Amino acid sequence: MGICTSAPAEVIEGLGTVIYDQDGMKINHQIKSGLSIHSKRGRKAVNQDSAVLCQGYGSGNVVMCGVFDGHGRNGHLVSKIISRRLPLLLLDKKNAVSEVNENHYDSESLPTNYGSSMPNNELLEWEKAYMNAFMEMDEEIKMVKSVDSSFSGSTAVVALKLGDDLVIANLGDSRAILGTKSKDGVIAVQLTTDLKPETPGEGDRIRSSKGKVYATEDEPSIPRAWLPRDYDTFGITVSRCFGDFVMKEYGIISTPVITHHRITSDDLFILVASDALYDVLSNEEVASVVCGVEHEGTAAKAVIDAAVEAWKNKVPYNYRDDCTVVCYFFHKEDQTQVTRA
Repeated sequence: MGICTSAPAEVIEGLGTVIYDQDGMKINHQIKSGLSIHSKRGRKAVNQDSAVLCQGYGSGNVVMCGVFDGHGRNGHLVSKIISRRLPLLLLDKKNAVSEVNENHYDSESLPTNYGSSMPNNELLEWEKAYMNAFMEMDEEIKMVKSVDSSFSGSTAVVALKLGDDLVIANLGDSRAILGTKSKDGVIAVQLTTDLKPETPGEGDRIRSSKGKVYATEDEPSIPRAWLPRDYDTFGITVSRCFGDFVMKEYGIISTPVITHHRITSDDLFILVASDALYDVLSNEEVASVVCGVEHEGTAAKAVIDAAVEAWKNKVPYNYRDDCTVVCYFFHKEDQTQVTRA
């Protein structure tokens, strides 16, 4: 499943041009070059990943891209709900924050990682919109009676390009990386932290909520979060996610970790992907594949193809998980052409 030119992209008021990975990728001749999106089903019966890419998001030259990795029996339904609803919800929350026109922010209380730079009010408004939207998104999923999300959920990694700024919200172990030039060539910079039960601080929260964290004999290298019952057979490998409402009583939360990056002239692209990619490829290997493609539109597919080959060599019985990649190149954003994957 890659980008095609056979159908017009969906245009929704306020969101600009929207491309989804489920129900077929869509693109038209007005889509700018410099983007690439691809998804591949693993060994399961259905692809539980969803993705979204919006150009002209909100107002101005804003790009939104996100990947949502579902898990559990109804994970594919949860991720699809998020991919359809979250872009609108985030925009609504941003507009609401802007209308209030809050000019005072307590920088010491911000749950963000802005490094040494102090963000401006616009970035802080998007941060607050992220926090509010993720909270409401989780509540909306709970209200969908046709989808049982008691033991099903989805991770989320969403990146906004706001001029020369990236603001990224991460929930779970999907990941965003940056490809940037250095004296040694192109290097990969991880922009998010994988939020798993073994991540410092995450396991402590789960245990303090009476949940358990441990790896089983069958999967000694994969710690999971478990219910407190000794006979429990359900464990998840993430510490934050949408859904999984039974686990929400034991330390699993839907609060994203938000990070900021100021784009420089050396930065080439941002890539967001579900965790399956990084089960078999390092950040550096992913960046190397992206830089090696002949056409930017083929980058996401090339990365997934490399992961498929790596699975054959590294994973017992060639078990493959669903994998979705969205790649956005900064330096071609003002040019237009048709690309094929």
